[in-house]
Order: sequence, then structure tokens, then C-alpha cells
Amino acid sequence: MTAMPHPPLTQADGLLEGFLALDTPEGFRAELIEGEIVVTPPPDGDHEDCIGLIVGQVYRRSRTDMQFSGNKGLTLKEAPGAPRDHVIPDGTFAPQALRLYRGADSWMPCDGVAMVLEVTSRRANVDRDIKRRCYARGGIPLYLLVDRDTSTVTLFRDPEDGEYLRRDLAPFGKSLPLPAPFGFDLETADFL
Repeated sequence: MTAMPHPPLTQADGLLEGFLALDTPEGFRAELIEGEIVVTPPPDGDHEDCIGLIVGQVYRRSRTDMQFSGNKGLTLKEAPGAPRDHVIPDGTFAPQALRLYRGADSWMPCDGVAMVLEVTSRRANVDRDIKRRCYARGGIPLYLLVDRDTSTVTLFRDPEDGEYLRRDLAPFGKSLPLPAPFGFDLETADFL
């Protein structure tokens, strides 16, 4: 039997292979974002409280029945010269009728995702800038960012060419309209 030569791994391929082989400590999560491996420690209670408040409102008030997944791995389009992004949003919403999570691998494509949610933690710039670009490149229609440092909630929408064309912002305490398929005003008073 003769050995078949394999093409050499590119730097991006090597990075992706190393990333997928990581064994992160319990509670931590590892993401591959624009060619950089980012490891995040477990969130604090206020972080999780914000997520719970939003999920509760979506379940009670959304015009379309939604499924929620916390910490679902999504594969997105890559940045130039980098491997495909592997991102874990704090929350991922999809219409329940799609049953998007059923049978999905640990890292699934983002097709069918209606909205992703991030609540800022220690590296807020990742959520504000880098992940925003990743989600826009992936074509995710809505990105909801709860920024605890600035006490604001921002909805990014209308992704095009790696950016969101529209940004709606509300300070904590004011409501923020969520468009279809959600179709309700998100209340933020409890974030204070």
C-alpha cells in the first residue's frame, strides 16, 4: 500500500483543528472568533438574571413561538484569512416550528436563527464589536446586546456585508421594540 500525500495544513486549518481539540475546564467556554481563540469563565449571577428576564418575556409575549438555547455553538462565515468562526452566544432564539436544535451537532450552522443574545461580561469589546461583526457576516437577522457597563440594550438588525445597517438603542428602564417574528416591546426596567 502506498501512502497518499496530503496537502499541507494552512495556518487557518491548523488553528481550527487545535481549537476543535480543546478541552476547556468545566463551566468555561471556548470560541474561535476572527482567528483568535477566546476562553470565557462562567458568568456571574447578574449576567444570568438578564438572560432569564429576556427569555421569560420572549416566551410570554412573542407573536411567534420561540425555542431558546443557552450556549449553543454556531458556525458562521469566516473573516478574511481566518478559519470559520465558531461562536457561542449567551442565547440563541429560533422559531419553534423549525425545531432547529433537534438533532443538531455541537456546532451548527446559523441558518434559521432569528436572534442571538449577548450580555456583556469581562471582555465587553468582544460582544460590542467582534461578535457583532461575526453575527452580521453570518446573516443572523437580529442581535440583541445587553451592555451592563453602559446600562443600555441595543438591537442590531438588517445585516449586510458583514455589518448591521440599523441599530436601535434603549437605556435600562425604557422599552425596546423587537420586530417580527417577535413583535413586542422588550421591557428593561428590571435590568436596573
